[in-house]
Amino acid sequence: MKIGVIGAGKWGSALAFAMGQKEGNEVLITSRTPRDLPNFVSLDEVLSLEYIVIAIPAQQIGQWLEDNFVFKGQKILVASKGIEASTGRFLNEIYADYVPESNLAFLSGPSFAVEVMQSLPTAVVVNSASQQLAMNFGALFPSFMRTYISDDVVGAEISGAYKNVIAIASGICAGLRLGNNAAASIISRGLVEMHRFGKAYGAKDETFLGLSGAGDLFLTASSTMSRNYRVGLGLAEGKSQDEIVEELGEVAEGIGTAYALETISKKEKIYLPIATEVYAILEGKQPSRSLKDLLTR
Repeated sequence: MKIGVIGAGKWGSALAFAMGQKEGNEVLITSRTPRDLPNFVSLDEVLSLEYIVIAIPAQQIGQWLEDNFVFKGQKILVASKGIEASTGRFLNEIYADYVPESNLAFLSGPSFAVEVMQSLPTAVVVNSASQQLAMNFGALFPSFMRTYISDDVVGAEISGAYKNVIAIASGICAGLRLGNNAAASIISRGLVEMHRFGKAYGAKDETFLGLSGAGDLFLTASSTMSRNYRVGLGLAEGKSQDEIVEELGEVAEGIGTAYALETISKKEKIYLPIATEVYAILEGKQPSRSLKDLLTR
């Protein structure tokens, strides 16, 4: 099986490595900027393949598809997590303009790139309206990545995007040295908030209790290995959004998603108190003031 990966950042590179460990797989990788990586090829060569994994940052996907993608029967596994800040569109809505639903799958679940690169075990979910496609993509993963399949694309998308915003809140909590009780409260209430948002879009309850929801949230909101958690630590120190992004040197999807959630919550009148405060802090509100507002709301 020949597989193409588009996006050679940490996550794309980790997925290329992992799939390359499965006997019988040949993995090619490409990105906007040429990289000194094994099997690095041109974008055209990857786009000519049948099975493609796309690991481009969520905020760039719409423009990238418009500029580069022509559908020729490719089967796509979307490995990005986020909501488009400028429009509030979910990734499945963006891809729907270019790829039929039956050719689209979405990856979710707890999976830090650095641990995948070390072949450490984890479990992930391949979500698709096509059970066969989900099974086909699931079969491409190595034994140290246990794969499950689901048809709850919307639930997986919302979980994968929302958990990054809660991770920022959790990082702020840690940076303010509020203690373990507060951390557990933020994460558990964040899960409730995520679920409330998902229910408004018809997502399934079990998605939020499983790997895509609670699993990915617990991971991302409790470790400095998480970029979004580190964003929260920076905000607690009084750093500006621009300073934090420059220090990270990589994309933290929770920032764009926080802006998207703020727009959606106002438009659809969905109550999202933690996401709203994360957005306010990104816009300059004092974290200590946000804490007080959350505790007294």
